[in-house]
Amino acid sequence: MIVCENLVKIYKTADIEVVALQGLDLTVEDGELMAIIGNSGSGKSTLLNMLGGLDRPSAGTLLVDGKDLLKFDDKALVKYKRETVGFVWQNNARNLIPYLTAQENVELPMILTGRARRDRAKELLDMVGLSKRRNSKLSQLSGGEQQRVAIAIALANNPKLLLADEPTGAVDSKTARQILEVFREFNRTYGVTIVIVTHDRQISRLVDRVVAIRDGRTSSEFIRKKSYAEEIAQLQKPMSEEQIDEESHEELAVLDRAGRLQIPKEYLEALGLKEKNKIKVELDGSRIILRAPEEAAKN
Repeated sequence: MIVCENLVKIYKTADIEVVALQGLDLTVEDGELMAIIGNSGSGKSTLLNMLGGLDRPSAGTLLVDGKDLLKFDDKALVKYKRETVGFVWQNNARNLIPYLTAQENVELPMILTGRARRDRAKELLDMVGLSKRRNSKLSQLSGGEQQRVAIAIALANNPKLLLADEPTGAVDSKTARQILEVFREFNRTYGVTIVIVTHDRQISRLVDRVVAIRDGRTSSEFIRKKSYAEEIAQLQKPMSEEQIDEESHEELAVLDRAGRLQIPKEYLEALGLKEKNKIKVELDGSRIILRAPEEAAKN
C-alpha cells in the first residue's frame, strides 16, 4: 500500500533551512494495521502529512496504492484526498462541525463527493458504537465519542488508507483502548490499511508492527511477539516502558538500501561515542561487531 524510498523533505524560509526527513525508507503492506512512534521533531508528522496529500516531498519516491504522489497535479491531489485516504486528527475541531449532528457530520464527506447515503452513515456509527447518539451534536458527546465519530467520518468514502495522528492523545487509557478496538474492527471488516502515529506505548503494543523514526529516518521496528488477547490481558498489570518493549515486541534495527543503520543513543553513550563520528566495524563469523576505535586498538 505504501512505499517510501529515500524520502526527503526540506522546509525553507528566507534565512533558515530545516531537513525534516533525511532519506526515509518505509513499506506498509496492503491491509496492515501498524503504528509509527518517534520523539517530537523526528519527522513522523511530516511523513503522515505527505502520505495524506497535505504536503509534498522534496525528493525521493512516495507511492500509495500504486500512485506516485510526486507526479500529482493539484486536481489529482484533491481526488486522492477525497477517494484514497482518510485522516483522523488528534484535535477534534479539525474533524467535526459542531452545529451538525454526529450523523450529519458523517454524511458530509459523501455529500461533497455526490454519493451521500444515509444507510452508510448509520452503518459506520453503529460500528463505532454510537448508533444511539447519531442525533447528538458535538457539545453532547464526550471526547472519546467525538473521536469515534471522527473515525466514522474518515471512513465515509471507503478510503483504502486511513491515517491517524495521535488519535488517543486527548483521552484516558480505557477510552484509548476502545478507540484502537474500533480501528481493529474496521481493519478486519473492510481490509483498510491503517497507519497510527502515537506517543502512547500501550496503544503501540496492540498493533503487530511499530516503526520508530529518529532524525528523519526509520531507525528500528518492533514486531509483536504475543497475541492480541495476551496483550490485552497484560495491559491490566502495571509495567515499565522497558518491560513493555522487551516483553511485548522484539526490536529490530533497520538497514537502508545503502547499508546504513541508526544505533540507539544509549548504545553510543555506553561506548563513549556520543561526541565522535567514527566507529570500528568488524565481521566475526555470523556477527557484525561495532567498537570504539580506542577499544579496537587495545585488542
